Amino acid sequence: MSFDLHTVIADMGSAVKNTVEDNWDEAKSVTIQFLQNRKERIALLAQLSISGELSKEKFKSRLEDEKLILEAELNALAVISKAIAQNAANAAIGVLEKAVKAAIGSVL
Repeated sequence: MSFDLHTVIADMGSAVKNTVEDNWDEAKSVTIQFLQNRKERIALLAQLSISGELSKEKFKSRLEDEKLILEAELNALAVISKAIAQNAANAAIGVLEKAVKAAIGSVL
């Protein structure tokens, strides 16, 4: 399985949407902006991890950074609780992590 950035970005957005449910109207613009602003970084992290240039530990650390940034941006929305923001960020980054793992598995 290859890594398709556009599919992963769309799936990350869907993961946030499914998590925030009733507050999607408020979270949509923040989520889309985050994904667009971080698209190049997400692609680079995936590429470096898939190629083996980024260790598993460093990849996990960078994913944690991305999760915290998304969580902070979602926390800025008064309508979403901290727990929902954490769950949404976890869901989005989980999608990225699974896609990279799948792509790594197909390279081996």
